[in-house]
Amino acid sequence: MRSVIWLENVRRGDIGDVGGKNASLGELINGLSGSGIKIPGGFATTAQAYWRFIDFNGLREPIRALVAAWESGRDTLSQTGATIRALVLQGAWPPDIEEDLISAYRNLSKRLGVEATSVAVRSSATAEDLPAASFAGQQESYLNISGEQALMDACRRCYASLFTDRAMAYRQANGFEQMKVALSIGIQQMVRSDLGAAGVMFSIETETGFNKVAIINASWGLGEYVVKGTVDPDEYRVFKPLLGIPDIVPIIEKRRGSKERKLVYGDRASPTQGVLTSVEERARLVLSDEEIVKLARWAVFVEAHYACPMDIEWAKDGPSQEIWLVQARPETVQSQAATNLLSTYRISSKGRPIARGLAIGDAIAAAPVCLVEHAGDADHFVDGTVLVAATTDPDWVPLMKRACAIVTDHGGRTSHAAIVSRELGVPAIVGVGNATQLLHPGEVVTVCCAEGDEGTIYEGRADFVAEETDLSDMPETRTKVMLNLADPQAASRWWRLPADGIGLARMEFVISNTIQIHPMALVHFDDLRDQAARETIDTLTREYNEKTEYFVDKLSAGLARLAAVAFPKPIIVRMSDFKTNEYAGLCGGKQFEPLEENPMIGFRGASRYYSPRYRDGFVLECRAIRRLRERMGFVNVALMIPFCRSPKEAEKVLDTMAENGLKRGNGLEIYIMCEIPSNVILAADFARHFDGFSIGSNDLTQLTLGIDRDCEDLAAVFDERDPAVKWMIRKVIGDAKAAGVKIGLCGQAPSDHPEFAAFLVDCGIDSISVTPDSFVAVKRMVATAEAKQEKG
Repeated sequence: MRSVIWLENVRRGDIGDVGGKNASLGELINGLSGSGIKIPGGFATTAQAYWRFIDFNGLREPIRALVAAWESGRDTLSQTGATIRALVLQGAWPPDIEEDLISAYRNLSKRLGVEATSVAVRSSATAEDLPAASFAGQQESYLNISGEQALMDACRRCYASLFTDRAMAYRQANGFEQMKVALSIGIQQMVRSDLGAAGVMFSIETETGFNKVAIINASWGLGEYVVKGTVDPDEYRVFKPLLGIPDIVPIIEKRRGSKERKLVYGDRASPTQGVLTSVEERARLVLSDEEIVKLARWAVFVEAHYACPMDIEWAKDGPSQEIWLVQARPETVQSQAATNLLSTYRISSKGRPIARGLAIGDAIAAAPVCLVEHAGDADHFVDGTVLVAATTDPDWVPLMKRACAIVTDHGGRTSHAAIVSRELGVPAIVGVGNATQLLHPGEVVTVCCAEGDEGTIYEGRADFVAEETDLSDMPETRTKVMLNLADPQAASRWWRLPADGIGLARMEFVISNTIQIHPMALVHFDDLRDQAARETIDTLTREYNEKTEYFVDKLSAGLARLAAVAFPKPIIVRMSDFKTNEYAGLCGGKQFEPLEENPMIGFRGASRYYSPRYRDGFVLECRAIRRLRERMGFVNVALMIPFCRSPKEAEKVLDTMAENGLKRGNGLEIYIMCEIPSNVILAADFARHFDGFSIGSNDLTQLTLGIDRDCEDLAAVFDERDPAVKWMIRKVIGDAKAAGVKIGLCGQAPSDHPEFAAFLVDCGIDSISVTPDSFVAVKRMVATAEAKQEKG
């Protein structure tokens, strides 16, 4: 019977011998080391060694009897687990196993050229890291273990951890017999991430299942704090399909976490200890762009090798600055989800927002709050309430199963609370910061994860509905049906929709919600008179040497998240279309905007782009688009110019864009928003300057009927189906066709009135862009209308 096996001799099919974690490590070493990926070496004890230890100490029957007493209800879980662990910890090592372990440890130290080298001692159960059950954190791992006696003690503690309360409860819940699971121990070279950094990455978007994105979490020190949710880590998103193109950096999000603590080496009595991070460490991103891209490429390699989405742990060695992969397992939630079903939640009336954090899942739940300080306070928890805690670890799982939603002060998307809540299908908001202070026991709240990456806890019980759509029978249509999207954080919720791209991406949403600053206040910051605005801008831009770079970076990243959902299909980004009163509402904006009586038809759209009043701000927009297309690689981005009043104005705008590196042609298409009667009347002239038209039916209706679309007294008269408006639409479609340019509609009419799509099909329109929630209805209406056309 072999008691030790080196990881280079292990393959993923050896789970029965060395458990899921060690089998995966061996697979990584054997399958990917040649591709430049660094994996720390080591060895593993076998499952046979575990049973030898159990039988050598005569523990098999006592453990079986104790488990039976618990399962029959005669003893509690805590009593049973504590008794079994005590028996294991008192056990002696069979001499041959102890000899094998110490010999292998000495060999590893010799390989590394370090006497009594520091190792990570990790538990690896034979029912672990399976496609449908992660067993995340159920058994213990021990870091910075040095010396033969310390190693043997840590290995014995690993064996005992097979019978923690959480591990036993998890096995029971997932249908695994307690006495049929063995434990292997992985002894692995310790990467000095205590002096560097560590984290977790997924090769799939964890909340939506979007399979073109890798998500990386990173924090200072050893990785345990990221896994356990003790810290709020940095989070990076990378678009995988563009990673293979030279000089392209497809990082579509970089979010700085607070990273208030880190785990570092301690002493022999306590091998690891938690310490506070420095102010500089909290303010700085953990990884450089080069390191983020390297890790994402490695995630792609690992995913391709295993042929499934992966959950991967990594560590960065402080002295050498080298990055290593230290663990990989199949992702267990999104990879099991049905790809043809789209489940969506919509929230309507809602109370005051109380707190925000990272949304885990996309569901909504409403219930009273139950504040819990310790996992052992199970008797005080009320089933079906919102579990609110500082953080969670595997001991909390029995409580988490009883909750309708989970909220934690700390943790990122790869924390224990996030992983387990996904497996349970329970909505969670993690990393709130002060939820345990803001939420009070018994207070009814709504936990909403359906509004994008950011989750919100609302006061009271909100009104919401859940819907499920089967996408397997979506009809094919000749007319393209696209999406109108604005919020980058929520965009990937809709990746499963079989849309033909994004017909309208609203730039101003990113500016108002993410950037929040008037671009001219950044260009002319030194001349800004508003002291409060100066302080706010200083705070928001503190990570940037140049304040204008803040605008370019945030805008390009926000638009990239929209472009990623569409890629490689087109996304049409409308350049900024704020009205002057809306621009003035941005931080520092009042100084740069005129006061207009009627901003709806005032200084907006194309007229701003070449005007001295805003031209420098438009230059920043152009820089962001160039970065989006050229550095990030999203060449599927086309542009749209709103509120362009005349062909002469079109020439001025296009000249300004060309001066800033956005010249029409060579793969860059530029469209005009058809929303002014002059766009219809002079359609043939406009067609000479643009690649196509996108009809904005709201503004076109407003200016055709002479009705302010925001006028409540005339709301009943404002109707895009008015014969005059339909005449304008039919006319411009015909003229566009005659001129040989594309034409679509991105207005609200088909979303509000799906039958309006039949009229557009009859007119011969090329594409219709609608809100995601109306996509299915419009797609089916278009298919019906096309079928009628064919029948004549």
